[in-house]
Amino acid sequence: MSRTLVLVRHGQSDWNLKNLFTGWRDPDLTDKGVEEAGAAGERLKAAGLHFDIAFTSNLSRAQRTLQLLLETQGQSGLETIRNEALNERDYGELSGLNKDDAREKWGEDQVHIWRRSYDVPPPGGESLKDTGARVWPYYIHTIQPKVLAGGTVIVAAHGNSLRALVMALEGLSPEEIVAAEIATGVPIVYRLNADSTVASKDVLEA
Repeated sequence: MSRTLVLVRHGQSDWNLKNLFTGWRDPDLTDKGVEEAGAAGERLKAAGLHFDIAFTSNLSRAQRTLQLLLETQGQSGLETIRNEALNERDYGELSGLNKDDAREKWGEDQVHIWRRSYDVPPPGGESLKDTGARVWPYYIHTIQPKVLAGGTVIVAAHGNSLRALVMALEGLSPEEIVAAEIATGVPIVYRLNADSTVASKDVLEA
């Protein structure tokens, strides 16, 4: 019984590079992001991981990261399920804005609250708590059963949708999760117990 769950944040996107709030907007990967996706696939291959099914968001940067990773790993035909429940946090009116410009418009403190608080959403957007409210049910009803049935499952998504998942998996508090960072293109490998708790965690860094 494998009961293995792998989480990977998409590689660097064009808007990450330009320091823009991305949210549900759909920029592609940079050359560095493409390299990060391939490198993640190499590390997963070296770890001997072979997937039964993949999940990703409706956004192309996560989908392309998954595609490149699976090609590198030799599993390009893997069954893949896409769902907007795994989309990045919606940044609302901040989407598409340069983060420095946003600080000039609303002030350093306010932008920091929107970015790093747990339950304060930006105008027209989602907080991390709001993001979790769509991620958690999808995980519990759709992804977790595949893992607990003994499968090896990969989820390619985004910084905030994955932080919401990590919060649930590791039982982190709101204060702990807002301080957590998830690096682009670095797989996190969880082995689960039969009761869905985490037996082990490995971060496959370069």
